[in-house]
Parts: sequence; C-alpha cells; structure tokens
Amino acid sequence: MAAGWTLSMARRAASLPGLLLSRAFGAAAATAPKRVLVPVAAGTEPVEAAATADVLNRAGARVTVATVDPAGDHGLLVEAAFGVKLVADARVADLEGEAFDLIALPGGMPGSANLRDCNVLEKMVKKQADQGGLYAAICAAPAVTLAHWGLLKGLKATCYPSLMDKFNAEIIPVDSRVVVDRNAVTSQGPATAIEYALALVEQLYGKEKSEEVAGPLYVRPQPGADYVIDEYNSVEWKCSGTPQVLVPVANGSEEMEALNLIDILRRAGANVTVASVEDKLQIVTRRHKFNLIADIMVEEAATREFDLIVMPGGLPGAQKLSSTKVLIDLLKKQADSNKPYGAICASPAYVLEPHGLLKGKKATSFPPMAYLLTDQSACDSRVVVDGNLITSKAPGSATEFALAIVHKLFGREKAVSIAKELIFM
Repeated sequence: MAAGWTLSMARRAASLPGLLLSRAFGAAAATAPKRVLVPVAAGTEPVEAAATADVLNRAGARVTVATVDPAGDHGLLVEAAFGVKLVADARVADLEGEAFDLIALPGGMPGSANLRDCNVLEKMVKKQADQGGLYAAICAAPAVTLAHWGLLKGLKATCYPSLMDKFNAEIIPVDSRVVVDRNAVTSQGPATAIEYALALVEQLYGKEKSEEVAGPLYVRPQPGADYVIDEYNSVEWKCSGTPQVLVPVANGSEEMEALNLIDILRRAGANVTVASVEDKLQIVTRRHKFNLIADIMVEEAATREFDLIVMPGGLPGAQKLSSTKVLIDLLKKQADSNKPYGAICASPAYVLEPHGLLKGKKATSFPPMAYLLTDQSACDSRVVVDGNLITSKAPGSATEFALAIVHKLFGREKAVSIAKELIFM
C-alpha cells in the first residue's frame, strides 16, 4: 500500500508542473485584456480617436491604433484633421487575421471616407458583425462608413446631424448623442466622444466599470448643456490679428486635453503652435501613449511672441513642463506682460502654482491635486477665468476649457457656433 501510495504521489508530482502551467494559462486567458482596434486615416477627427483610445485604455483594454493608409515614405505617420500629426501603432493591412473584442471607428472627413475605402478594414468589420462582435462608429463614420458597408440595416443609429440623410430606409435614425442597438454603437460628434467611449466600456465590461472610469474624468453632469465660465476680474483678451497660441507638450501629457485645445482653437481660426519640451518632436502622451508630433521645439517657441500660452495636464507631462526652465521663463514673461496664459488638470497645481503664476489669482485644478493651490476657493468650478489667467479641471472639462478660450479670444457668438459644430450643445 505504501509503495502504491508513493507511486501515485510520484505520478501526481510529475504532472504538477503541467497542471500549474495549465491553470496559469487558464487564469491568463480569463484575465486577458479586451482587445480594441481604433482604425485611423488621413483626415480622421483626432479628438474622437484619442477619446476612444484613452477611455478604453483607462478601463484596462489593450488598444491598437492602426492606420489604413498604405505604406510609404512617412511610415506610420497619420495626417489627421486640423493639422494634427499622429503616429499609429500598426497598419490595418497587417492585422486582418487578428481577433478584436471591439472595432471602433472615429469620424472626421475625409477620414471616414478613407476608412470606408479600405477593403481590409471592411472585411474585418463585416466579420466582426457577422460573429456578433461589438463594432462602433462616431460622427461621420456611421453614415459614410458603416451605412455604406450595409452594417446598420435594421438597426437604430445616429451620426453627425447633417449627415443623417445618408441613412437609407433600412436604418432607423435616432437623434441622440449615443445609440446602442444590439452589437452596434453609434454617436454624433467630437463633443460626444467621451460619452460614446464610456458606452463602449459599458458594453465590454459592464455599467459598474463604466462608472468607475467616468469618475476621474469629471464628465459634464448635463451633456448637451451650455458651457459655463466662472469669471473674476474680467478683462478683454486683445490680439492684433489672428491669435497666436502656444500649446507646450511633454511625454505624459494628457492627449484628450492637448487635442481638444489644438483641434478647437484651430477650428476657431487661431494659429496654434504645438511645442515639444522633450529632446525631439515626437511626444508619447499619457494614456494610450499616442505618439503626437509637435510643430517645433520649445527653444524655438521662446524666440516668438504669443497671444496665449496654454498647457494640457497629465501628471508626468505637467512635471516635465514644470521642470523646463525655458518654458517657465516664457510663462513668467507672458504673465508679466499681462498676456493670457492657462492650464488644465494637473498643470495648474504642478506648473503654475510652484512658480508663482497663480499668485493673487483664483483657479481650479484636478480635484485630487487642488490642495496644492494656495487659493482653493474656486476649485469646484469646471472653468475659471481670472483676468488673463484661465484654468480648468480635468479631461472631462477639456472641451469647455477650449470653448472658453474661444469665447475670450473671438467672442461668445464664435464659441457657440463651434460648440454646436462639435455637438457640445
């Protein structure tokens, strides 16, 4: 009996490594992150691509941003809308055999048409739909891309309002910011991108996870409402001609905040210059690790004059901005000249406050960092203007922040026009 027991135990011991390995693989499979494909193309709306990638990344998804553009001299560089240059992770053509839990198309024109004309992407999304997998599109892409492929037949769907007439009789149009019908999710425009991305999180992970991700974003309590500016010591922001705006960025800058500033201010007609404070133009941003290409280095920016200097947040990025002497000197010169400057999220607390650039001013910041501000009386506000200073709260207030800047530089009428174009209100 002892010998038999020993032999049995020996056999079990011999099989133990395999058993443990099998269990390890099983556990890994059970906890493997959801895979998400965000295809992009020349003319893609950058805010929609960034918000989708950023929010899903926060939920724990493994996001791949892939270009449909053919291989060429520019590698994975994508010339998105409004002069934004991104570097994709891969090419759609190289991913045809891979499985994704979600394929989510950003909009923009001609970006949506360029996605539509990619045969490999069409095959992938049709296969996704046929297998009951989740697929989605926002802005122009539901009408220009999914509808063209026949992937919205019999479904309720929405899109950019002016393109609703492209839905044929087989599609049920719904005038709503986000629409979920079976395994298809559609949405209306850049200012609905966070709501759309949170809906995708809910479809992949459940409502509890979506609410968990939404918390630190500080999304608008009333989507579709007007933007609000809490203003103190009101002064006119004067520009002689086209407003010249500097947006400094660093590795670790928050992409949704940076891209909202760039996109919206360029829509309004400002001349926006993106400056890298790193040792090269290519910036790796905070969440998805978007590769954003700056226009110039900050040293070159220091030789120019700007009507406004405004910074995105993201803690690692804010810390780098704060330690960049040439930028701090530029900001101090801006403030001393009574010219507008500002920041969002981590940057008011980590860049402006330590260098005395909030002295005597009311400001807001990312709520967990607001204790760092000397004057915390305005920290509950989403956007605060105090004279020539403007600050804002978080990624979820980035559109409001940019619209408030448009308001100060171009006037209320222009800001409202842009807000409606974005489907903000």
